[in-house]
Amino acid sequence: MPINYLRGFASRERTETTNRRLGRWLAFVAGAANAGGFLAVGQYTSHMSGIVSSMADNLALGEIGLVTAGLASLLAFLSGAATSAILINWGRRRDAHSLYATPLMLEAVLLMCFGLVGARLDSHHLLSVTATVAGLCFVMGLQNAIITKVSRAEIRTTHVTGLVTDIGIELGKMAYWNAPGSVAFPVRSDRQKLLLLSSLLGMFLVGGLIGALGFKHLGFVSTLPLAFILLTLAVVPVLDDILGRVPPHNR
Repeated sequence: MPINYLRGFASRERTETTNRRLGRWLAFVAGAANAGGFLAVGQYTSHMSGIVSSMADNLALGEIGLVTAGLASLLAFLSGAATSAILINWGRRRDAHSLYATPLMLEAVLLMCFGLVGARLDSHHLLSVTATVAGLCFVMGLQNAIITKVSRAEIRTTHVTGLVTDIGIELGKMAYWNAPGSVAFPVRSDRQKLLLLSSLLGMFLVGGLIGALGFKHLGFVSTLPLAFILLTLAVVPVLDDILGRVPPHNR
């Protein structure tokens, strides 16, 4: 049934299949939010490597204001990840069906707020830009922690560098020639893992394209469909808790 299919995205009981479905959609959302955020404020918000590097560069150049802005983004990402962990563990203590859905709902609300009030922000004012970037970094940290907790660190949706690295490793294994009789433990690529990693990278790319086009033609309101996607992924387990329903797999 469709409702059971939707329930699987953020339900308490996890399988590899539901983790991969959720991971692909979250990669799409991350790519779209990242690309839209860049067009909005001229900075990517999903990876901390660039932000920390820019902090070091600006510190060397004596640009203390930009260092402070970078630090705010870093702390926002950390706070988002911490908030996700708090919500998930709180839900686990309450034996809630929505322990993974709750941070997804929070992410949806934040993207909705960004879409509704973002157009009023002054894109040339340092404080407005810093607040916008920090908000998006918080969302990215929140999301990355969700899928990390759900998949036990097997899936990441905002860390494309890691995805490309792992794809390269699997391609290297695939290209490796095992000489007959010379290797006791032959090198074998994990084709299922390669397919998953490639699909995550592809969804991030497609999301980035759609996010960039959406922001170009619609502006900040283009984040509202992303919020709707997240709400759709999270709503059924939340309703299960609100209505006191027992999902079929718990009966």
